[in-house]
Amino acid sequence: MKKLCVTLFSAFALMSFTVKPMAGNPIVKTSTASAVAWKSEAISLGDIPQGKPKEVEFSFTNTGKSDVIITNVKASCGCTTTDYTKTPVKPGETAFVKATFNAANKGAFSKTLTVTTNADAEPKILNFKGTVI
Repeated sequence: MKKLCVTLFSAFALMSFTVKPMAGNPIVKTSTASAVAWKSEAISLGDIPQGKPKEVEFSFTNTGKSDVIITNVKASCGCTTTDYTKTPVKPGETAFVKATFNAANKGAFSKTLTVTTNADAEPKILNFKGTVI
């Protein structure tokens, strides 16, 4: 037990150190533009009727030089189902991500879709909102 505590303490102590760049040797960060150009990343649906599922569609264009593949789309809750382009999206082509929201409960809502592609290291978060009346 004592050995475990010492090991954990050592691990946490090592994680607390940070590396600071030296004045004469700056760290250069480069960013690459995404090959995925979304038409919109947020959509406001306004007022929607209760009891009627509402579909919302996001689209993007592949602005890169290689195919884009959507590998996963995850909704923020079980009240939303998703559909998306399953085939590779060639350069210059457009594709879609659809969500169908079950508008069962009255009131304001805000939902997200997490879209993972082979074009970006980080998933893209899309959102839509509105009010069920």
